[in-house]
Amino acid sequence: MTAQALDQQTYLPHEGGELAKVYSFLDAHEQRSGGTMQPRYLLVGANEHDQVELPADVHAALKQVVTALQAGRAVTIAPRTTLLTTQQAADVLGVSRPTVRRLIDAGDLPAEKVGNRHRLLLSDVLAYQQQRRTRQYEMLADTGVEISDENDPAEVARQLKSARKAIAERRRARSADR
Repeated sequence: MTAQALDQQTYLPHEGGELAKVYSFLDAHEQRSGGTMQPRYLLVGANEHDQVELPADVHAALKQVVTALQAGRAVTIAPRTTLLTTQQAADVLGVSRPTVRRLIDAGDLPAEKVGNRHRLLLSDVLAYQQQRRTRQYEMLADTGVEISDENDPAEVARQLKSARKAIAERRRARSADR
């Protein structure tokens, strides 16, 4: 494995039909199997018997890259270590290092103390990130208020007040749990 394979790399979408063929192949294969892919993926070389089976997670990554490039988006591949410092965890979560420390102290984010420093498993950080995102989407859904031109302004104000109250109650409950 080369050192370059461990560096972050960004791939930009480009014009041409090569990507469309790959996207169409992946899409057709998924359609044929009813959305459930069979756990056998091969990378084939130029020679007849030159092939290697790909693990399902490598196939999933390939599919995600091709889909994003096909949509005209750039893709960055950034290899990460599976054991993170609090600063690295903060970078993954998009928060400050002191926030990560508070999450560790509150027991929301598991960490191992090595000397006077904390180390976190990448899988734990990603699981916390997904849980946080799920909670945020649930909150948005619970506090959403539909507004149309026909609504009575007093009724809309009452609904918004009720939504703000629900948010405040959730915050108080989360604070009490900590």
